[in-house]
Amino acid sequence: MAKEVAISKRAKISQAQQYMLISVFGAAVFLGVGISLTTRFIEQIAFNIDVIAAEEESIASYSKIIKDTGICTAPKGSVYSDEELRKCDPDSIELSQIPNTLRSNILEKLASNTALNSVPDKVTENCLDQETGKNYTYKQLQTALDDAKTSTERQAATQKIMTCSALRVVPDALPAYKNEEALLASLNNIFNMSGWKPQSLSPSQDTAKVSFAKNLNSLGVSLSIEADTATTMNVLNHVERSIREFNITRASIEWSDSGLTLQARANAYYTDKSSITETETKLTAEGKKK
Repeated sequence: MAKEVAISKRAKISQAQQYMLISVFGAAVFLGVGISLTTRFIEQIAFNIDVIAAEEESIASYSKIIKDTGICTAPKGSVYSDEELRKCDPDSIELSQIPNTLRSNILEKLASNTALNSVPDKVTENCLDQETGKNYTYKQLQTALDDAKTSTERQAATQKIMTCSALRVVPDALPAYKNEEALLASLNNIFNMSGWKPQSLSPSQDTAKVSFAKNLNSLGVSLSIEADTATTMNVLNHVERSIREFNITRASIEWSDSGLTLQARANAYYTDKSSITETETKLTAEGKKK
């Protein structure tokens, strides 16, 4: 009888130990799953925070570009709201509403520059004031822009400022693309103004690499002048006074009884087109990748 009781007690103790082991194992599994899920949730929260921060950074960058260029008036807050962007119409904005922006500086300070405005010696038909027979003054152009009532009128007035003010000199001085035909035409016009017909004028492949300015490129040209000393000097003076830069890199001069012969190679310059570069950023749980 005593032996049966002892065996029964051992069986119950063994069963209790099994239950305990099962309970501990279950608790360990539950704890492990809980820690894994918690870690996963923390990673998800951190990733979402990175996504939100990147989104806010992009919105802030776009807002700054829109504000600095003068496409829209300044936002009420730190960034533009969806409603402000929907209501934004660049052609209906007055320059007084976007002070110190790229747009206002170009259409006011640069367009009214008297030094640039004095360069052209010809008046285009579209820029001719029919009453005075002279080119429109910047004051007239600005008054037309201020008096514009509709977006169509404002757009037309802005276009006239771009084509009839000092702004028209900028692309002549430093074009935004490579155009050998326009370069040779400019030189030919300079020679005609000097009273001389060129004997030889052609593009040159011998161009110097530009290293002193970013996005600046060179375009070579070869020219030959054979005339009397006064005519040659007159040509060189007109080249020197040209609004477009001509940098003579190589030249040879010969004097004779008939006059002066000049063989030269020069570089003119043009810039790469300016644009806003968009970058894409890929966000992952491991980090950022551009």
